[in-house]
Amino acid sequence: MKFKTAKINAFRTWGLLLTMLGMGLMVLGTAGIVFWGSTGKVFAGIGLVIGLISMMASLAIYFWAGMLSTSAVQLECPECHKLTKMLGKTDRCMFCHTILTMDPAEATITADQLEHQQVNH
Repeated sequence: MKFKTAKINAFRTWGLLLTMLGMGLMVLGTAGIVFWGSTGKVFAGIGLVIGLISMMASLAIYFWAGMLSTSAVQLECPECHKLTKMLGKTDRCMFCHTILTMDPAEATITADQLEHQQVNH
């Protein structure tokens, strides 16, 4: 079974990766001026624009994850007994990664069966 995480945490991870990518592109673009002088300005401009686009995408993902988080169902994890949030019919605990569900039909299947079922749909 692959390592999985809660859906909200996965969205936040993508937002963080886009933030780091954007900042890295901006720094590398600006470093183009240091290494190549005035000819590096084009490289710097491209790096800054793509970095800005990446940062804006990160902002949108963080906003979207925040809006999803406000409407998520809060419940107590049966394994670690911590309060966690759940999106959709099945999700994972944010802390111990236990599979959670509100659907009684899916409550008795194993993790491997659930992953196989989700891959086929």
